[in-house]
Amino acid sequence: MRLLSEVERKPVKIKWLLRKTSDKWLELALANPIEILIDHAHCERKAAGAALQLMFRYLCEPGLAEVLSPLAREELEHFEKVLDIIVSRGRYLEPLAAPPYGSLLIKQVRKQEPKRMLDTFLVSGLIEARSHERMSLLALHSTDTELRDMYGELLASEARHFNLYWSLSIERFNKAIVVSRLTELAEIESNILSNLHPEPRMHS
Repeated sequence: MRLLSEVERKPVKIKWLLRKTSDKWLELALANPIEILIDHAHCERKAAGAALQLMFRYLCEPGLAEVLSPLAREELEHFEKVLDIIVSRGRYLEPLAAPPYGSLLIKQVRKQEPKRMLDTFLVSGLIEARSHERMSLLALHSTDTELRDMYGELLASEARHFNLYWSLSIERFNKAIVVSRLTELAEIESNILSNLHPEPRMHS
């Protein structure tokens, strides 16, 4: 695997994340690397499913399938990469109780179109941004070389995925409206993470 440069090992700051990940989350994640890997695999699988769901929901939306189809494939490639490491360590996918993070964010998606489309893009983007931040911490602090480099390899993709959802939003909606709504959702995302989930999860 490719080694990270010193620049890549620096902690990242994502503009739209209002609360940085706590040291307690990092301690919990580093103490439970296999559980985090298994949850990470589930997250990649769900991200691929979310992209496909958008393709089916907005079947005739110009320019959507062209970017979401490659995104879904890349998420599945990441899933396979994580799964390979899990299997190499004598484990496999296991059902894990999900933290409230994802479900609480999805509840913020408004039901009426086109607000539903906008909110879905922005919630998906925030999740990608948080994944990027947490993988950067794992790439920086993990003492396991294989895991450190794996997380480092995924950083560019996670940042690109946030930018993809951002681009889909501002191409279809007034930028001021997008920024206003993203600011609201980012505040909610921050509040969800204000209390650490007791089980080790990527988004807890």
